Amino acid sequence: MAKGRKNIEFDQSIEEKDRTFSLRDLIDGNVLTRKAVLRQSRFIALLVVIAFVSIANRNHAEKLVIRLNRLQNDVKELHAKSITFSSDLVRMSRQSEVARLVGRYELGLEESLEPPKKLVAKK
Repeated sequence: MAKGRKNIEFDQSIEEKDRTFSLRDLIDGNVLTRKAVLRQSRFIALLVVIAFVSIANRNHAEKLVIRLNRLQNDVKELHAKSITFSSDLVRMSRQSEVARLVGRYELGLEESLEPPKKLVAKK
């Protein structure tokens, strides 16, 4: 008769089965000491690590997008400046503009009235 009886006082499996999930257990932290949670602790730790990696990846991606937008704006500004400098250079290198600047600074140079001559080298 003694072998068939179990000491119910120390058997935690019956206690675990009788317990139901309650908000009080969640607030007290008793949920974390249950066997089912303890068995799944590796999986829960993996989920936490994946969540941290996901958050870090999203923050890194947002920083890259912000940097990309800033660089694209810089490229647009530099392209506009290069067009401006190019048009100024074309305007300043015209023959009429060069003649006007020479006359304005009184360099003593005169514009040639004869067309340029082509030199041909004999072989």
